[in-house]
Amino acid sequence: MSLTIENMDNDDLAVVQMDESPVEPIQRPPNKMIGAEATRERDCFDDELCSTVFELLSWILIILTMPISFFACLKIVQEYERAVIFRLGRLLPGGSKGPGIFFILPCIDSYSKVDLRSRTYDVPPQEVLTKDGVTVAVDAVVYYRIRNATSSITNVEDAHHSTRLLAQTTLRNTIGKYPLHEILSERRYMSGNMQIILDKATDTWGIQVDRVEIKDVCLPVQLQRAMAAEAEASREARAKVIAAQGEHNASRALREAAEVIGDSPAALQLRYLQTLSTISTENNSTIIFPLPIDILSYFMAAKEACK
Repeated sequence: MSLTIENMDNDDLAVVQMDESPVEPIQRPPNKMIGAEATRERDCFDDELCSTVFELLSWILIILTMPISFFACLKIVQEYERAVIFRLGRLLPGGSKGPGIFFILPCIDSYSKVDLRSRTYDVPPQEVLTKDGVTVAVDAVVYYRIRNATSSITNVEDAHHSTRLLAQTTLRNTIGKYPLHEILSERRYMSGNMQIILDKATDTWGIQVDRVEIKDVCLPVQLQRAMAAEAEASREARAKVIAAQGEHNASRALREAAEVIGDSPAALQLRYLQTLSTISTENNSTIIFPLPIDILSYFMAAKEACK
């Protein structure tokens, strides 16, 4: 299409001519996404067709070799087990099979048994440097089990080995964040923290960590001796303080008793008789010469006169 405008005088009108010509369509590049989807759909169709053919051949083989083929096709898994079945490399719909009897096709099916029972892993002693610079050896025990059999086969090569290595690494990283006195006193808190970290990390592997317990914290011999000496010195200091407090309280009690006895001469006589009774009970072979209190009254009066 072309547009022509002719210039004319003010009194005349402009003449506009339009030439009509065919408009060529805009060439757009082909959509790569559409091509990829078409290729993917074609591949899926070919795989389904191939799988159908092989499945048909397997059924023919089963029929021809019946009843011997049933011994190879029927499988049994226990109550605590699950079977993950792959057909021509693809996971069958539904994930795992079991417990009980299930049927597989020869030559095209393969399966793996997965034990769902809880397992115990004894973490070997790990040399850890604490936050305050003390080297300790810490060991623990981890209780875990497989929660999802399909994920434990398809998402990780060896779920048990991976979980054990992760438990060792988590133990070292967790212990290294705390000083020595918190490690010795806050074992339960650190065990719970380790359980949360392990359970979150192994969730994609189909593993559930039920419990983590720190068993023992081994200290160096020199550090043990230093801590023992510190504890002994602390106990001795506490014992001396308690003994001093007892002496102080006893002296105050004796002072108050002396003041009471001094106010009453009869109280002194009664105390004297009580002492004689105690001595005669404990030491029967002791000979006692009683001294009358009246003899001492003269000396006491003389002492008061001097004052």
